[in-house]
Amino acid sequence: MVSLASGYFIGNHARKSFLEEKLGISEEKSRQIIDGAIKTAEAQKREILLEAKEESIKLKNEAEREVKERRSELQQLERRLLNKEEILDKRNELIEQKEQQTQEKLDRVEKTKATLEIMEQEKTLELEKVAGLTAEEAKQYLLNTIESELKHESAMLIKNIETQTKMDADKKALDILTNAIQKCASDHVVDTTVSVVVLPNDEMKGRIIGREGRNIRTLETLTGVDLIIDDTPEAVILSGFDPIRREIARIALEKLIIDGRIHPARIEEMVEKATKEIEVLMREEGEAATFETGVHGLHLEIIRLLGKMKYRTSYGQNVLRHSIEVANLAGIIAGELGLDVRLAKRAGLLHDIGKSIDYEQEGSHVTIGADICRKYGENNVVINAVESHHGDVEPTSAISVIVQAADTISAARPGARRETLETYIKRLQKLEEIATSFEGIEKSFAIQAGREVRIMVVPDQVDDDGLVLLARDITKKIEKELEYPGQIKVNIVRETRAIEYAK
Repeated sequence: MVSLASGYFIGNHARKSFLEEKLGISEEKSRQIIDGAIKTAEAQKREILLEAKEESIKLKNEAEREVKERRSELQQLERRLLNKEEILDKRNELIEQKEQQTQEKLDRVEKTKATLEIMEQEKTLELEKVAGLTAEEAKQYLLNTIESELKHESAMLIKNIETQTKMDADKKALDILTNAIQKCASDHVVDTTVSVVVLPNDEMKGRIIGREGRNIRTLETLTGVDLIIDDTPEAVILSGFDPIRREIARIALEKLIIDGRIHPARIEEMVEKATKEIEVLMREEGEAATFETGVHGLHLEIIRLLGKMKYRTSYGQNVLRHSIEVANLAGIIAGELGLDVRLAKRAGLLHDIGKSIDYEQEGSHVTIGADICRKYGENNVVINAVESHHGDVEPTSAISVIVQAADTISAARPGARRETLETYIKRLQKLEEIATSFEGIEKSFAIQAGREVRIMVVPDQVDDDGLVLLARDITKKIEKELEYPGQIKVNIVRETRAIEYAK
């Protein structure tokens, strides 16, 4: 046991000695390594310091060189600036010299201008003395001369334009209108305010009058017309402004005469039959008008109103025949111009439809006719043609203008309409008054039933160039102030005579 303990102790001591020896060797190596590392670090430090010194010297040299270069550039810039300053100074001196010279020239110009103004004034005064006119008078003379020349040139220009336009337009328009009028040679029935019923004998007059006049009173009451029984042999005159009532009375009276039984009850029966017969006739006449003009698809009430126009006259012209003629004329003109012929005929046929009931309603036949067309669904073009055919509304289509022209042609046809002598004379007098209201007119004469006015001018007041302008002014005033059918020719005559006597 002791041996084991001693053996363990000896072994343990040996191991301790070995470990201490090893540890000393390791420490020595460590010191050697550290000393070597220190030496190496010091050597690297010295190398780094040397490199840093070299780099510092290099940077310093480069900086010095750059500074030198910058200084050299600055010196060059300073020299340039000095040169530029010298140049600018020289330029300023030159500019000042030129300004001084310019001012001197301006002073001389002002002096010269003042001298010229004085000379111009003296020359103007001298010219005024020589011409015997002041400057304002001379200016006015020049203006008058220029105005006269411009007036002459404008008159010649207007004349040339009108001549050229007429050469191009008159022939075409004349061909169209002549062709239209020739194709529409309708007969016109001239209705009056009276109708005559032929009697088989004069004894019938007494039977028509009846006991104490009861028959004639009944007939007048039922029909609304006046029966004139006078000394006219074998005839009774029916008088009334309503042509339909007059026609009903005529038919009823003729039936009573044929029947022979004339008494109030029979009169009432015959008047009722005549009224129904007139309604049938009006519808037939309306259908005949649509067939004659080729206008189809009209409302039945419009057809009835068309037939009613057969018994309506305007200025002595039968309204239905006038409407048929306008429809045919409008269709022909529209065909010549390449427009819708059927629509033009429709508008022409219905343009006076308001006249069928204008005595039953308030308002003009234009307004009434347009309302009728709207009520029964007519085309907007037709409505506008009805509204604009007397100029109350602006036309919105070419067909409206065509209807205006066709209406004027139909109304202006010689013999188509009648006017009273008093109205005719007043129109002629007004035409002459318009013509003589212009300066330079000596006399005026309305000739050819008012379709031409011949005007004599004072030769000293109106020259040849002024005739064109004067004719235009008179024409415009006639169109503005006078109502007339067709057209009026303005014929101005200027005559200069030289008279001498041989002694």
